[in-house]
Amino acid sequence: MSDSSWTRVPSTPSAPPAPGRDLVPGLLRSLDPLLRGWLPRQRWFAGKGLPIGRFGLAAATELVPPGGRLGPLGLLHLLVDVEQPGRAPDCYQLLLGAHPLLPPALVRAALGPAVGGPYDGLTLYDAPHDPRLAALLLERLRLPGRSGPLRFTAEPHAEFPPGLAPRVSTAEQSNTSLVYGDAYILKLFRRVSPGTNPDLELSLALARAGSTRVAEPVAWFEADDPRGPDAGEPFTLGVLQRYLPGSQDGWALALASVEEDGDFRAEAAGLGRATAEVHASLAAALPVRPLGGPALERIAAGMARRLDETAAEVPAVRPYAGALRAAFDDLAKAGAGGAAGAGPGQVLVQRIHGDLHLGQALRGPDGAWVLIDFEGEPARPLAERRRPAPPVQDVAGMLRSFDYAAHHSGNGPWAARHRDAFCSGYAEVAGLDPRDQPVLIRAFETDKAVYEARYEARHRPAWLPIPLSALARLASTP
Repeated sequence: MSDSSWTRVPSTPSAPPAPGRDLVPGLLRSLDPLLRGWLPRQRWFAGKGLPIGRFGLAAATELVPPGGRLGPLGLLHLLVDVEQPGRAPDCYQLLLGAHPLLPPALVRAALGPAVGGPYDGLTLYDAPHDPRLAALLLERLRLPGRSGPLRFTAEPHAEFPPGLAPRVSTAEQSNTSLVYGDAYILKLFRRVSPGTNPDLELSLALARAGSTRVAEPVAWFEADDPRGPDAGEPFTLGVLQRYLPGSQDGWALALASVEEDGDFRAEAAGLGRATAEVHASLAAALPVRPLGGPALERIAAGMARRLDETAAEVPAVRPYAGALRAAFDDLAKAGAGGAAGAGPGQVLVQRIHGDLHLGQALRGPDGAWVLIDFEGEPARPLAERRRPAPPVQDVAGMLRSFDYAAHHSGNGPWAARHRDAFCSGYAEVAGLDPRDQPVLIRAFETDKAVYEARYEARHRPAWLPIPLSALARLASTP
């Protein structure tokens, strides 16, 4: 694209910054007003509705300095700490393009012109939306090594065909994804913290174990902990995985079936088998341990606490709270009694998906299911998302998703048929039917529905009747 296709944004003229200069002096001061206007508008920003107190610059790396090999075009990588009242500081990954001119196609991605600091006179914008900079990021992933605090890694077998045109996916909410041709998808984690992201950790473990139920990672990049090399684990910043062209997500397929009152049971059973295969592969690749009675009691106490917090915030939950608490009391009793009543056999914990629902499953053109997005619930702390849990937690999440699909279109009987089909498929592979663990499955499904009620009340009030109908059903379950 020639400079003639770019539009100049009014700003103070300035010479391009010289490569190799110190970025820190003046950078955050010049970014502050731009970030205050831009960050709250992003889908992935977690602190919506709260004022921003202050920013902190955790790390700044010029992947391409303006005035370098791309002429006036630059690519800046930032880790920015954001402080807001009432919540712990969050660290966000930003990839910013810099140029004196802005093409019309990138106007919507603009933060605005920098005033002062090392980028004075350049317009800054969200770099993933610029195909040239997105292509440059893929080029950098081809070459393992370091760029300042950033470390790029590729699997030995990784192949990078030339000419992969990038485009921004519209499907992400808590992250940003770039699709390269029909070959790869790069997930850029926006809200980051020390520790390996489970989406990399678990996908890599599954792929290396030979699982076909995962989109295997081929490259990734991380950052050293900004507090120092001995302070903590690296931050996972992005994962490049195999793209699955022609696939359809389970949520869209289920909604179509509900609308037609169709028979989706064969697909639901297949998804159950795929889930059980993933659990078996994770159990073979990563540690598994028995869950002691005190641990079950602590899990039950956490569920009861979340119920109390939700009932205090969402008045519509209060009529069911007493009956729902019985599910958590039964789980605590199972722990006190050595897991008696939790189902046949010992309760084991292992690494699981952590946020499994129909939207996290893709059915390929060959009919095979693949599970995606192993990062767990993004709102939960990373340490919690990496913690082993009973596999029935994933099952409960999927059962809730079938319920959501059905009630979204007002077809409750459809949910019961397909919940049963999923459990039957799971049991074929696992050798254990989740329905034979009534105490566990009821507690985890109730906890998930409580979480949904709080989420919907905050973000989608029109959808609140969906989890409320589940809570009414679960409250009446003996």
